[in-house]
Amino acid sequence: MLVSGCTENPGINNTYQSGDGTVTEFKKETRSEAVSWAGTTSDGYRIEAENLAGVVTVMNFWYAACTPCRVEMPDLVSLAKQYENKVQFIGVNVRDTAETANAFRRSFQVNFPTLIDKDTGETVLAFTGVVTPSAVPTTLVIDRDGKVAARILGLAEKSTLRTLIQTVLDEKTN
Repeated sequence: MLVSGCTENPGINNTYQSGDGTVTEFKKETRSEAVSWAGTTSDGYRIEAENLAGVVTVMNFWYAACTPCRVEMPDLVSLAKQYENKVQFIGVNVRDTAETANAFRRSFQVNFPTLIDKDTGETVLAFTGVVTPSAVPTTLVIDRDGKVAARILGLAEKSTLRTLIQTVLDEKTN
């Protein structure tokens, strides 16, 4: 049996492993507090959670050599187009330089910003203790209040992610 994943031997600079596709939804009334995250994009711009107050956000943690990341990216790009002006998609690259991330973005025609988290771990650390994105890829759906509403550990199936996004979009605001 051949097993493929996005992990290497564990080490001080490598705490990521391949996810198994587990989907976790959090009921609105039981969600943890809003996560205050921030990061710098591969184009050099700063994005913070506060910039997206009131906006449903999909955050995808990835890196260029990750096979499942490459498989799911066309679906993420398609969903970002489908939900344009309704949902903000943000990539979080956990291993690559800005140049590598931008080459990947061009190759896959990625239509949303990517934070470069390789050196600081700033964005990943913000989610520690809430819903740590411990596998790559991991995809989070964040509600209008900045709270994590759903998490997919591993490859995000398009139909599943679409359903999770729509569920959050359909929620009544407080």
